[in-house]
Amino acid sequence: MTTTNNLQKTNIFSLFKQALKGNTKDFTKGSIGKAAFLLSVPMVLEMVMESIFAITDIFFVSSLGAEAVAVVGLTEAVLTLLYAVAIGLSMAVTATIARRVGEKRHQSNRVTVHTCVLLCLS
Repeated sequence: MTTTNNLQKTNIFSLFKQALKGNTKDFTKGSIGKAAFLLSVPMVLEMVMESIFAITDIFFVSSLGAEAVAVVGLTEAVLTLLYAVAIGLSMAVTATIARRVGEKRHQSNRVTVHTCVLLCLS
């Protein structure tokens, strides 16, 4: 039992290191669970860093008074809404690109990426 747990911990640690390296990988082959883990690590780390940023921001602004803390809290709420829209858009683009990769229509991804960039800039 202990050997199995150590093996699983080592495997998760090596997957975590692989996710941080950012090597190119074909996610259309292999385990879906492994692919989901490799793709989720950067997103989870980004959200953790965003939370740390918000807490640090409130800590330093707290010396200015309750009004300043309220303004920072409202600003963070608006930023969270913007993140929700951006994450929704990125999920849609990722799903579209994944579909084109599965269909072996790699040239269509250029149209998808250009449309996404234009939508983000507008």
